[in-house]
Amino acid sequence: MRKRLGFAAVMALLVLLLAPVPAVARPDQGAPVTVPALTRWTPESGAYAFRPGARLVADGPAERRVADTLAGDLRAAGHGTVPVVRGGARTGDIVVDIRSSRTSLGAEGYELHAGSRLSITGATETGAFHGTRTLLQLLAQDDRIPAGRTVDVPRYKERGVGVCACYVHISLPWLENLVREMAYNKLNQLLVELKVKSDAHPEANSWGYYTKDEIRQLVALGDKYHVEIIPEINSPGHIDPWIENRPDLQLTDSDGAKQPSRLDITQQAAFDYYTGLMDEYAQVFTAKSWHMGADEYMLGSDFAKYPQILEYAQQKYGPDATPQDAFVDFVNRVHDHVASKGIGLRIWNDGLTGANTVPVDTDTTVEHWLNVAVKPSGLIAQGYSVMNSAYSLYLIRGGFHSDTESLYDQKWDPRSFEGERLASSHGVTGAKISLWPDNGRGETENEVAVRLWPALRHVAQATWGDPHPDASYAEFVARGTAVGHAPGWRDLTRVPVADGTYTFGRSFTASVQRTADGYVTLRSAAGCLAISGGKLTLNVPLQPGVEATWDACDPTNTLQRWELEPAPGGHRLVNAITRMALTVTDDGRIVQYPADQRTPAVWHLS
Repeated sequence: MRKRLGFAAVMALLVLLLAPVPAVARPDQGAPVTVPALTRWTPESGAYAFRPGARLVADGPAERRVADTLAGDLRAAGHGTVPVVRGGARTGDIVVDIRSSRTSLGAEGYELHAGSRLSITGATETGAFHGTRTLLQLLAQDDRIPAGRTVDVPRYKERGVGVCACYVHISLPWLENLVREMAYNKLNQLLVELKVKSDAHPEANSWGYYTKDEIRQLVALGDKYHVEIIPEINSPGHIDPWIENRPDLQLTDSDGAKQPSRLDITQQAAFDYYTGLMDEYAQVFTAKSWHMGADEYMLGSDFAKYPQILEYAQQKYGPDATPQDAFVDFVNRVHDHVASKGIGLRIWNDGLTGANTVPVDTDTTVEHWLNVAVKPSGLIAQGYSVMNSAYSLYLIRGGFHSDTESLYDQKWDPRSFEGERLASSHGVTGAKISLWPDNGRGETENEVAVRLWPALRHVAQATWGDPHPDASYAEFVARGTAVGHAPGWRDLTRVPVADGTYTFGRSFTASVQRTADGYVTLRSAAGCLAISGGKLTLNVPLQPGVEATWDACDPTNTLQRWELEPAPGGHRLVNAITRMALTVTDDGRIVQYPADQRTPAVWHLS
């Protein structure tokens, strides 16, 4: 496993990434600096000058949607208010055009031409939108754009990020930042393994969940920025967040022990429960894909401990059936359920070991992360579409982090899977980086962001165009520095009060000190305010109602870090790791609860 950077190094990188962005000089006649790098650039004489009075010219409804989004982003980036008008482009204007006849641009490519005016043309709305991201990156560096033309088309159709908020809760502003950054770098797919608070099954609503309104807000942002947000409920393994209170659906081993992380795939009731959850997710997600996970079902065990699974398989598929056939049967039944609604199924690869006699439906997309007996080439030969979700692209809280510099120097591209490098991109849909919270308290969200942005830009580059556009990794990093963050990106490391000693209403007095990752610690004579009790999940005390305590101060303890969230009349206190807000009980105790369960306390600081 690669060596991790120390805490001080991470903080230094955070400071670097949040520093003011300098202009980057362009080589004469070279392509303007963007991430991903432009796939083609033909220079011309002169320049396009963005000046006050510029307009966005967009005639049709699709063009106007793209232009309206661009106008909002220009305003957010400090370029002022640019009106959206119809027809009659003049010098200095920006023209958004969608021409379905431009089939060579594909579903996501675009042409950008800079001269006395600037035009962006796509065959689709998405293609034109991507062209506006290039424009925003160029304007982030200079109001003058060198004259020239690019025809910029992605090499891979799926370019993404996966986030497991499957146990711990990741704040909505953090996820919204991610969507904006993804779109800015032309990534188009966000997988979210998370829990939506269920109306049909309140017994499943342990904390980490999101409300339906929160997901609707996130999905609407994804739709606006052409990032498809794909939901996942992992099954039939890793499903403990949903069935920990449903022992009737848990797989039982030969010793009679219940397995709270494994769904009993031999039960029709278990299948109905899972598909019922899927149908409830369909109330808030609009994606045309569903990810069911299907990984590590027998992690730490084997099918021999569950004879009922072999019995089920043989009853359905005959005496030569294997236990793996029952697993595949469950996958295929989920496939048929989503297919009936016009949705495609996605799974992880490690369950396809070759021990089955029944094949998984071949229109299932397989996301390859682990080197097992059936290689990517074998999956493609069988007719599957395969996405590269390699372990080398993982970022794990408190654990392994993708070595972006090494991957860049190796000229990594989506053909490089765990255990096999393909000669051709045929059958490969693209690639994504994955964020996992295995040690949920190992790093804060802001620390994860420091790690994420370079990795995000690298996978954006490797899935869109040339995986190695610059001679050195340092030069590639300079690209990201040059284009900066997406318009509308929020600096979540800002602390709304200065360091000092404050009285929090009538509750307590504490010294407030900013942490290097943009939270605060609260120190009193009794110690530092922390959440340290209750049931642990992924090393995080996620139990609502747990009382805050004054523990011995430890600058490395992330559970002692707090977000001061401005609110009318004062500030709320949200734990940086549990993402629950503090509230005060009738008997004066200070406890943590999700904001939709108990109204957070608002403290006036004096």
